[in-house]
Amino acid sequence: MGIPDEEKMSARSTVRAARLHEHGKPLEIEEVELPEPSEHEIRVELQFGGVNPVDLYTAQGRVAPDGPLPRTLGAEAAGTADGRRVLVAGGGLGAVRDGVWAEAAVVPRAAVFELPDGVEPRDAAAMGIAGLTAHNVVRDLGRVSAEDRVLVLGASGGVGTMIVSLAAAAGASVWGQVGSAGKREAVERQGAERVVVASPDQLAQALGEFEPTIVFDPLGDGFVQPVLEALTLHGRIVSFGTSAGPHVELNMQTLYRKGLSLLGYAGLQLGPQERRRGLEAALEALRAGQLRVLIDEVLPLEKVGEAFARIERRQVRGKLLLALGDS
Repeated sequence: MGIPDEEKMSARSTVRAARLHEHGKPLEIEEVELPEPSEHEIRVELQFGGVNPVDLYTAQGRVAPDGPLPRTLGAEAAGTADGRRVLVAGGGLGAVRDGVWAEAAVVPRAAVFELPDGVEPRDAAAMGIAGLTAHNVVRDLGRVSAEDRVLVLGASGGVGTMIVSLAAAAGASVWGQVGSAGKREAVERQGAERVVVASPDQLAQALGEFEPTIVFDPLGDGFVQPVLEALTLHGRIVSFGTSAGPHVELNMQTLYRKGLSLLGYAGLQLGPQERRRGLEAALEALRAGQLRVLIDEVLPLEKVGEAFARIERRQVRGKLLLALGDS
């Protein structure tokens, strides 16, 4: 599977990329020379790159602190390879090797996923991390059905908005929680019946008589105990993040007396085959309209620092993307 002659003629050996030189310092946009692909690699011309909290943590040195420096960041992107529209994700991109926030990149063949007909690269660029997580926690771990009453914490985030759409497509009754009123409309557009604006101290009152059968929690911290109180008998919590804080106080009597289940999503531990199966299924759900991607904004590569700042300030509704090349 080589590069067609016309692509070889137009492919440049140097491309613009967002590079990490020192943890905690702003990324630098600079020209880098791409190596020739090895037998197990392929060059991809990139169009859009997804920005995720894990990318920020990587830039800060909280994730993959021993990765090579300098290196290109970015763990997911969409573009074209061998004339095919593709998603690129996994394979240690941006962590243990150069990532995909660049006009083009040489990546492992195993990290390339062909897009189904009808799936646009702009949406696909959000699937490598957030889309995979949303699909796996709703379909595989949570097993949401039409009988469920679903509460999505942090529902305006990249993963949260996708969870809302998937759960609604399954026929479940879906509520979302957000931190500010300005985020309510975006979650409603994804299919939530109701959206509550609530801090941990306000959550119990905001939920009122609503008794979810399942809660999706990317927050942790003070949100866990009120969720335990609200859950119905034999309800379940699916935890896939702790952006509000990892240390939790909870009443274990509530947990065991109500027969509740606490399920953790170990996304970082997925093997290559698990990742491929999950991404192919998530892309199919996107094609079928069951999973919907909400794009907040597409920023130029030079504004990657602004993207990080907006994630830190929790000023994102859905997903932020970077424009990498010709779209």
